[in-house]
Amino acid sequence: MGAFWSVVGGEEGGSPETGLGDLPELCAAAVMVNLDPTEICQLAKMNRVFRGAASADFVWQAKLPENYSYLMGFVSDEKGRRRFRKKDIYARLCRPISLDGGNREFWIEKRKGGVCMAIASKALVITGIDDRRYWSYVPTGESRFQYVAYLQQIWWFEVVGEIDFCFPAGTYSLYFRLHVGRPAKRFGRRVCTSDHIHGWDIKPARFQLSTSDGQQSLTQCYLDKPGTWVMHHVGDFVVRKSNEPIKVKFSVAQIDCTHTKGGLCVDGAFIYPKGYREESIFDTRC
Repeated sequence: MGAFWSVVGGEEGGSPETGLGDLPELCAAAVMVNLDPTEICQLAKMNRVFRGAASADFVWQAKLPENYSYLMGFVSDEKGRRRFRKKDIYARLCRPISLDGGNREFWIEKRKGGVCMAIASKALVITGIDDRRYWSYVPTGESRFQYVAYLQQIWWFEVVGEIDFCFPAGTYSLYFRLHVGRPAKRFGRRVCTSDHIHGWDIKPARFQLSTSDGQQSLTQCYLDKPGTWVMHHVGDFVVRKSNEPIKVKFSVAQIDCTHTKGGLCVDGAFIYPKGYREESIFDTRC
């Protein structure tokens, strides 16, 4: 084991062994082009050669989304954008970039560089949201936006959203993040208030998605998991051209007016590259 690390670290130890520390920086960078960004960052910790190679523009150019210039256009620091190297651009895009007064944000996930987006409940059109008899916004640390829309009771439940954005080419999945019951803290412990829960077991909720280029999706399911944040899959859509905006309209509704329904939290909507999941926003049980 000691001999192995001696070679890897390029230590001579009294012999003229050649180690990884003697590898030309350009060769090290050529290897890094084939690695994930997280692996590149790990290699950069090994020695000076890999640290220098990990800063090469052509390494990070291959990791950036095709339309990274469009995405960086939403960064408010214009002077900073001009100074950024490709590595800095990647790092900046990995941090959330706010849109719509902070009610929407997007970022790229660190491992593959896919674009993700979060849309807060205040950026959605919610039927009856202005009537406090039906809806209210409540603060909570369980949302990335620090608040959710809470439904007490209503006959016509409908939440609609729409985005117009240039996503990098690929397939994306759209979700609504919903919670039956109202999460709260009591004596330092998480509890779920179920006082207003009713009506969701009578008819399923309908989730719909449509795009400006004719893609459509329709699914139905019962909202039957109280006390748990659930990511409800609305549908998938395909982006074919990175430099052309695509308009996506999506909704969740339960509009059978033969009964009321209530006791539901709407956190918002989320878009991820198909197959990707951010575990930190998934199920939180009472």
